[in-house]
Amino acid sequence: MKKKKIPQRKCVVTNEMKPKKELIRIVRNKEGEVFVDPTGKRNGRGAYLTKDLEIISKAEKMGILDRQLNTAVDASVYEELKQYAGGVSYEK
Repeated sequence: MKKKKIPQRKCVVTNEMKPKKELIRIVRNKEGEVFVDPTGKRNGRGAYLTKDLEIISKAEKMGILDRQLNTAVDASVYEELKQYAGGVSYEK
């Protein structure tokens, strides 16, 4: 029996390849809205972050998501990311 391939994505802060389930996706859509995408399937340009408070804080301080998504990322997006990383899951 073949093993199922696990999709890998790169964290924009650490540049590590990790299984997609271990990362959080942040999306900028065509209207320029930036939001957290827990399903990983919403339309738009996406960037992945490791579910770790330190890494999210580093991304916020260094403006990494601003560069990756080519837009200013609101502080509320970082707050939502910190909630996900803190172990609070909103997946449906």
